[in-house]
Amino acid sequence: MNEHILIVDDDPELRRLLADYLGRNGLRVSEAGDGTAMHAALAAGGIELVILDLMLPGEDGLSLCRSLRARSALPVIMLTARGDDTDRIVGLEMGADDYLPKPFNPRELLARIRSVLRRAQNPGPAANPAAAGGAARGEIAAFRFHDWTLDVAARQLVDPQGTIVALGSAEYRLLKALAEHGGRVLSRDRLLDLTQGREAGPFDRSVDMLVSRIRRRLGDDPKEPAIIRTVRNEGYLLTGPVTREYG
Repeated sequence: MNEHILIVDDDPELRRLLADYLGRNGLRVSEAGDGTAMHAALAAGGIELVILDLMLPGEDGLSLCRSLRARSALPVIMLTARGDDTDRIVGLEMGADDYLPKPFNPRELLARIRSVLRRAQNPGPAANPAAAGGAARGEIAAFRFHDWTLDVAARQLVDPQGTIVALGSAEYRLLKALAEHGGRVLSRDRLLDLTQGREAGPFDRSVDMLVSRIRRRLGDDPKEPAIIRTVRNEGYLLTGPVTREYG
């Protein structure tokens, strides 16, 4: 069955045009004009990605993205007003996996959808315990650092007291990339390539926003971070030691 996409936008003409275009390109599409309709569509099940407009009647897209991310790792692509970097940055902070400014070419949206779905559906051979019965023997099952555990098999972050800390899919991928290269500096371009398969634009702050969110999850002081350190003009590194556990 083709991937099922939910378009949440209060412009019925835009929804119709996108649904027609995406449908011709092999996607199943449902539509919602506001948050209430979005929740109803999600409750029906089967949605694999949400395209979420920022400006909606009633509850806005940022609030909907935040509430969605609090209970689900469902991929979200946010549509934002052209030229408004603040909205894009806040959208990423709320947990969106990607963003696209209006107006946009439907072909670019389709490319973004395929990229986000590919990352969500193919997280790595050890990251699908339902399909593989947990981490396969000899594969990395977890990373441990600063008394925290990143459980690769379950795609979960566990604090020093054993409590699971929720991570969005983009946060998980970035933290995993840092853990895989523990003690090594990774540039923003390298992190984007590893986690999103794309290059950074001149004003792209998505990696910075993700690092900021992960630091909050880890309780890492943003002014003097001890776990994820910023290396001026170079990038970020996960300070060591980082140990690996194998399945």
